[in-house]
Amino acid sequence: MDDGDIRYDESGFLEVEDGTRIFYGIRGRGGSTPALLNDGIGCDGFVWRYLHPHLAESRLVVHWHYRGHGRSGSPEDHANLTIEGLARDARTLLDHLGIDQVVTLGHSMGTQVGLELYRLAPQRVRGMIFSCGSYGRVTHTFHGTDVLSQLLPGIRSVAKRHRGMARAIWGRVPTPLALRLAKLSGEVDSVTIREEDFRRYWEHIAVMDPDVFLTLLDAAGEHSAEDLLEQIAVPCLVIAAERDTFTPPELAEAMTNAIPGAEMIVLRGGSHAAPVEQPMTVQLRVDKFLLERVDEALDAQHAAT
Repeated sequence: MDDGDIRYDESGFLEVEDGTRIFYGIRGRGGSTPALLNDGIGCDGFVWRYLHPHLAESRLVVHWHYRGHGRSGSPEDHANLTIEGLARDARTLLDHLGIDQVVTLGHSMGTQVGLELYRLAPQRVRGMIFSCGSYGRVTHTFHGTDVLSQLLPGIRSVAKRHRGMARAIWGRVPTPLALRLAKLSGEVDSVTIREEDFRRYWEHIAVMDPDVFLTLLDAAGEHSAEDLLEQIAVPCLVIAAERDTFTPPELAEAMTNAIPGAEMIVLRGGSHAAPVEQPMTVQLRVDKFLLERVDEALDAQHAAT
């Protein structure tokens, strides 16, 4: 089954605690630790376009859509649109699939979701890979200032009062113009980003409920897992991008230093969309980490028992 550019061997829906239907897809096979892909806000898989099929060659890969994203339903009560709420959804999904342990891969806000899943159920996580993400309060660090966090409440208020207008404006910017603006502002790497990759992201953003997006952005901006970092006892790989304006590399360095034994790589010239800008580099580094820090450690553990 295909979902845009992502192919699944099987897919389905599950109903979580408040009745919201969550979509998931499964691909791959093999004895290695399964991988759980956690998207960034407003995404339904575009950033995994190259890494997803590569990982599926050696392990089971589970990809899911957050509530209000992609093929998942939008919750009637937006109170559950929180990082902690998404982590609970992830745990429910693992229970539903009968998967005991995973290595989590998170892009952007998916980093925060992975951290909260570890806080919620540390025994379910064998390793974590964070890509262009932070442990929290992301709206306070956008472009090195807290301007976004200050403006966001007003933007949300206007969007709620004028829902029809917000939806109309939200989806009106054509992909070529949006990509040009993103390149000019430095939000993506103008040299390596492919228009077809950006289009997948922008087309999904255009059909999202603006209130879902803004509510989650606010939640991600106020959430922090900084207190958890020094308690993490599984292997972690932090992938940063040199020109990431949303989660600058200094945040990734601080997170790496706080997590015992964590590793870090900086993608030169990369932006917040680095996994689709530099897919081969990301694949090679992820492979090395999974082999040396996760899979071989699991093999050694099995041999000892």
